Amino acid sequence: MLVTERERLREDIEACVAKHGAHRSALLPILQDIHRQSGQVSDFAMQVVSDLLDIHPVEVYGVVSFYSFLNHEVKGKFVIRLCKTLSCEMQGKDRVARQLKNDLGIDFGETTPDGKFTLEWASCLGMCDQGPAMLVNDQVFTGVTPEKVHAIIEGCRRVFKPYATSHKEEH
Repeated sequence: MLVTERERLREDIEACVAKHGAHRSALLPILQDIHRQSGQVSDFAMQVVSDLLDIHPVEVYGVVSFYSFLNHEVKGKFVIRLCKTLSCEMQGKDRVARQLKNDLGIDFGETTPDGKFTLEWASCLGMCDQGPAMLVNDQVFTGVTPEKVHAIIEGCRRVFKPYATSHKEEH
């Protein structure tokens, strides 16, 4: 990471802390803001948050590693999470999973070589009556079929803007 990138990240984090407050109860909203801005919560970001909130770095790491929606490493522009509950399985989750793997050319837990897509499992999306359910970034899709998978992925590819990436990818 270049010095200027670290300085910019530190300023962004300081703004998040100013917005939410420099206290332990603001930790999760601060981390969510950092993740939203840069697509990850890096070691450097965790240390800065730790310093600004005056808490031990292991507390910050514990929160980042506990929540599956806070990534320690960079993931794809589109993170696709397929619900793996029994109710979604009974409604065709396996066929949807196969289609996702075929269309993206990756397995669950992997990111496409171009950095556009990351494929993950989700423990539950709370849409058990409308499965199979899938989450693409913050958008929920229900009643997903193999045919719908192709349309969803193509929709993501159409809106992908290479210039709308993290600081790390700009340099």
